[in-house]
Amino acid sequence: MKHLNIVSSGYRATIEEQDDTVVWITHCFRNAGGEIDMLLSGAAVNYPVRGQKVAPVTIGGRAQKHGPDVHGQVRELVGKGAKVYAVREDVEERAIDSRKLLQEVELVSRDDLPALLSRYDRVWRW
Repeated sequence: MKHLNIVSSGYRATIEEQDDTVVWITHCFRNAGGEIDMLLSGAAVNYPVRGQKVAPVTIGGRAQKHGPDVHGQVRELVGKGAKVYAVREDVEERAIDSRKLLQEVELVSRDDLPALLSRYDRVWRW
């Protein structure tokens, strides 16, 4: 059974959890042998942009030096055989240079989403 996770809310819970919870659960499904892929839309299309770094954040006297590496998590997901898609129009609306995306990320237009979604038995939108 093929599943597709759609991530549309970028950087959800990344301060508290240091990862995107949907990217994390997608890894869990993949690790358990599930056939699950991911579609990034909205603010989440920033995830596969190469060269991202998170600077430490200091609150009061405490420094948080281990920021979330969502880009790395997406890269690792691709390395596990998952397909990762991004909505082309969302990338363009944010003026993201598509050449800076992980090369394995496939851009799909909004018009092509029905055909993409129809290839999956279950589609979850987060």
